[in-house]
Amino acid sequence: MPLTSRYLQLDVFPATPGGGNPLGVVLDADGWSDADMQRYAAWTDLVETTFVLPPTKAEASYRLRIFTPSKEIPFAGHPTIGSAHAVLESGIARAVDGQLIQECGAGLLPIRVEERTPRRLFVRAPAANVLREGDADEPLLRALLDGMHLGALPPAFVEGGRRWWVAEFADEAAVRAWQPDHAAIARLAHASDSLGLCVFARCGAATYDLVVRAFPAGVGIVEDPASGAANGLVAAWIAQREPSGPLAHGYRVSQGREMGRDASLLIRIEGGSVWVGGTTATVVGGTVSWPSR
Repeated sequence: MPLTSRYLQLDVFPATPGGGNPLGVVLDADGWSDADMQRYAAWTDLVETTFVLPPTKAEASYRLRIFTPSKEIPFAGHPTIGSAHAVLESGIARAVDGQLIQECGAGLLPIRVEERTPRRLFVRAPAANVLREGDADEPLLRALLDGMHLGALPPAFVEGGRRWWVAEFADEAAVRAWQPDHAAIARLAHASDSLGLCVFARCGAATYDLVVRAFPAGVGIVEDPASGAANGLVAAWIAQREPSGPLAHGYRVSQGREMGRDASLLIRIEGGSVWVGGTTATVVGGTVSWPSR
């Protein structure tokens, strides 16, 4: 008998309709095996597919497992925000005092629910730790950034739920026009056991303060149109180095236009914690029927 579950496909962090990061969410997934989940995530071929399960912790609202087409991962930003939206839309859980608690591979993560039109959700990103600063001791990174004019902050290797290299460019145009060596990013990712490289620049635009591009070659993805985890680590790096700067309490992010998308992420920085959020739209709703092995 095939596995039958409710299924939603979502547009996460869209600035314009269809501009965000697609996400598949399998609800009522407690009958699915690890192998079933991985095969289905490979079949959808989305950046991530998630599976909603009953929680094992009393304080959790639900439990989430997150899969790329090739592996399970403990945490990612857009799957967390999108899955919280799906849980609320489907009635699996409800917010208590304006908050959900997600149980996942990164632990128990609070998610703020702001009921407005459209609804906004914010996840508190896992605490970040700067592992290395600068590119002097990392020739693979130095080669990737050769010839680029860098911004105020040096490159850094940051860990918090995920591990990313982050680098600030001098201006928005440089970020948007950059054509990186994707094979070189993959070599850097595998050598450092990280997802890859995220680059950003400060902007003077009316609707966003940072432009971001994320290249998670470590999991076989060329470019991510809206990466919550990478943006959380960029925010942690900025907050650590510029605690009194103009971005120290939060800002707005534009991502994905170079891929034909248009995503908008909101960052809040409060008392040393980074909250990453935005909106989600339901695009497809129905039932998945998947052959179990």
